[in-house]
Amino acid sequence: MTDDFDDNFTLPSTDIKTNSKDTKNGLSIAALREQTIQKICFNLRPGQQQMADWEGGPLAVSAVPGAGKSYGMATAAALAIARYKLHSHHQLIVVTFTRSAATNIRVKIRQFLRELSLPEGSFVVHTLHGLALSIALRHPELSGLDLENYNLVLPTPSNKITRSCVESWIANNPRLYKLLIEGSQFDGEETERLRRQSVLRTEVLPQLAWKAIQQAKSSGIKPEYLWQLREQNNDNYQVLTIAASLYQIYQEILKERQLIDYDEMILAALRVLENEGTRKMWQKQVFAVFEDEAQDSTPLQTKLLEILATSRESNDSNLDFNSIEQEEKLSKLSHLNLMRVGDPNQAINSTFTPADPIDFRRFCQDCEELEKLAVMQQAGRSCQIIIDAANFVLKWVNNSKLAGKEKPFRDQNIHPVKVKESGNNNNPLATGGGLEIYEPRDIYQTLELMGKRIINLFEENPEGKFAVLVRENKQGQFIADTFSNPGKYGVELDLGKYGIKIHDVSQGARHSQIPAEILALIQFIDRPHSPDYLKSALKVLGDRRLIPQEDYNSFASQLEQFLYPGPLDPYQSEKVRKCRDFCRSLLRAKSELPLYQLISFLALALNYEQSDLATADKLAERVAKQIAGNSSMNSMLEVLSEIVNSERFESVEVEENAEEYYTRPQQLTIITMHKSKGLDWDFVFLPFLHENIIPGNLRVLPQANFLGDFDLAEVARAQIRASLQGEDLPDISTAWEQAGYLKMAEEFRLLYVAMTRAKKLLWMSAAKLAPFTWNKPENLQAQKPSPVLSALRDEFLRGKEEGRKKKEEEGGKK
Repeated sequence: MTDDFDDNFTLPSTDIKTNSKDTKNGLSIAALREQTIQKICFNLRPGQQQMADWEGGPLAVSAVPGAGKSYGMATAAALAIARYKLHSHHQLIVVTFTRSAATNIRVKIRQFLRELSLPEGSFVVHTLHGLALSIALRHPELSGLDLENYNLVLPTPSNKITRSCVESWIANNPRLYKLLIEGSQFDGEETERLRRQSVLRTEVLPQLAWKAIQQAKSSGIKPEYLWQLREQNNDNYQVLTIAASLYQIYQEILKERQLIDYDEMILAALRVLENEGTRKMWQKQVFAVFEDEAQDSTPLQTKLLEILATSRESNDSNLDFNSIEQEEKLSKLSHLNLMRVGDPNQAINSTFTPADPIDFRRFCQDCEELEKLAVMQQAGRSCQIIIDAANFVLKWVNNSKLAGKEKPFRDQNIHPVKVKESGNNNNPLATGGGLEIYEPRDIYQTLELMGKRIINLFEENPEGKFAVLVRENKQGQFIADTFSNPGKYGVELDLGKYGIKIHDVSQGARHSQIPAEILALIQFIDRPHSPDYLKSALKVLGDRRLIPQEDYNSFASQLEQFLYPGPLDPYQSEKVRKCRDFCRSLLRAKSELPLYQLISFLALALNYEQSDLATADKLAERVAKQIAGNSSMNSMLEVLSEIVNSERFESVEVEENAEEYYTRPQQLTIITMHKSKGLDWDFVFLPFLHENIIPGNLRVLPQANFLGDFDLAEVARAQIRASLQGEDLPDISTAWEQAGYLKMAEEFRLLYVAMTRAKKLLWMSAAKLAPFTWNKPENLQAQKPSPVLSALRDEFLRGKEEGRKKKEEEGGKK
């Protein structure tokens, strides 16, 4: 976590003192600085210039994809530091969503400050959680946060904490539990009763707990609020009553087991700022707050930034803008030194977080009333036809009403960059037509067409950057597997023969895979006589390509002969000996290394890359902390098993070169649409754009349909959201309908993000035959293309036809 705040608030004070007599080449430092500022500002686009001209107060910046938000913010930060002579005890706080983004913007600001000969201790860059943690840890007596005695957890539906919540709720609420078992209808048959109990315990209630708690807690809502909401709701299942109980139990378990989640970090920081003296101290230190990717912030995170950004003249800690009248809201807003930069049309994280694009949209609307809204519409990333396609999708989706009353997009078109006389930041030219849309026979022909196009483009553009963007990891794995094994599915394409490296990003995203791999090896080291443990260890080594691929079952069935063959045992081939020697080297580690070094040794043995090694170190530190005072192999295995089986262990990403890693030349990057945000490539391929995926729809799992045609977790989430937005509490059927519309809206935004990653060519397709679920890609069925793809194809073909007629008319005139 320390990566988030390597700058700090306790550097020596460094006021800017400009001596007009100091000269360089006959110019004073002030004159040189002014020249540098003019040079920096010369090529700024509209919106970026408004950011650079910021002189305090609130400012909302709504930017289109590729508009240069981060560059504009770095410029604005450097100029604000120069304009207001900021220093280490009166700093600018810059906040962004990820560690990699924080690193990138920190580098840019420092570069500008060096050009301006200004001190670098005048600002700090944090992620939101890094900022909250730095505040909480600085005042542990107020925050109640003690990382020495508390462990950070990332609850999931399968987490042991979530399961404990569910079991406790069932024990204390037999009447409601019985209502759930009976569902919409029940004949009392015992087998069916047991089946429903299993579904409720392992799927329905854990999902309800996870989503309801996440939505409520990140919005600053306590269980008591949900208890009050239930009075407005008279549904048979009492969904919010169940959610409130689960939330209350969850909080009790966290406290009892000395655990914290990410929302607890924000809440801890807010507890610190509730103290008037401490709040004033922080507000005195903080000159202003600049936030990037503001569309991804939750209400709780936004409240923290607003308190820090409140000017001392106002010094009001009650910033619950949802509960006050518009006039008072605007008055409070005007006292915030807060710049929020984002793109509501790129809000694609509500699937994973409770961030809601409507919050940033409202901030933009409020700032517009104060004439404090900047719109960055010019973007130099893509060629004109890709811009036209993205703008068409935005307009078509909003007009289609497919997402019901939800408006997926803010009306905000992308415009190409207007080139200045000496500028070179104009948009790239299209390759080929710039936009290609296909309807292949099936998914295999899709890969054949895509592969041939990639090879042709690569031969013409050997330094070009290529990417395939997919909706889910299983699609990416299918593509990588097909392209890595030419002829496997009848697709005779060998990209490797042309020097094209295939990089499937999903293979590197091992959030819980590293703990699982380490656990498998330690289980084998602890009990090498177990055939199951041997086979699991061999599979890990084989998957990591550290040993040859063999039939590991035969090794496990003759374990002693494999590990320690005698002179009378059958001869072992070279491949078998490699497997044996690797396993024996692992076994030696148990006797030759102290226990605390075992995880680090295994990480090196598995040939992990830099970010994986950092994750393994984090895991080793976590395990060592939990087994302190009872250091043994058994206790280590218990902790690792708990992490693997009940928690999503968050990996450490060494992200300074993440963009370079994913966008290297001579590489085909296969990456999900979600992870592609913030990146771009010359040539982008979007296969498998089917209606059942984009926009798709919320589905009730067959095993849970005894409750009715809805999902309790999504219903609770939609009801809590409606309450937060000041709307009437919807009944179950209305809430389920709203949840479906919210999902559709986000899927359309996700497609928009994927399309706007392309610079020179956007390739899109939807095969006529495709799997309904990518768990079984071989089961092909007739699938409809996404409606937005059909509309785009019709528009594109119409445009080509109009262009052809225009050329014919011009030729006739000549």
